[in-house]
Amino acid sequence: MKSMLKIVGILLLAAIAFASCSKNTDPADTDIFAGTFRGKVGYIDNEKNISQANGSVFVTKVDTRYDFRFSDGIPDLTGVQFERKDANTLTSVGSDGTGLITINKDKLVIGFTRNGRTWTADCNR
Repeated sequence: MKSMLKIVGILLLAAIAFASCSKNTDPADTDIFAGTFRGKVGYIDNEKNISQANGSVFVTKVDTRYDFRFSDGIPDLTGVQFERKDANTLTSVGSDGTGLITINKDKLVIGFTRNGRTWTADCNR
């Protein structure tokens, strides 16, 4: 009877170990893109021309869109849609602006114009 309990215990332990190892979550399915990126940021419109070498951008996800909150008095860039470029990179699409925003777990690059306003960033985590 004791040997039977040992075998059942070992099988149960092996099943738990196997189940925990088989959960391979793709990083692109999580919010690895959200967070703070630091580096060069800029903004230009009819009234402002801001350029900061040591700025930051805080990225948040709202439903299927992303918002970018800049430091240094730069207005927020909100409601940007993305498509997955590869397993760990997003590229902006379908927004009411022109340019490109590329984001992955380590780097954020923005060159985006909307309604006569231009945002730029070259930041890292």
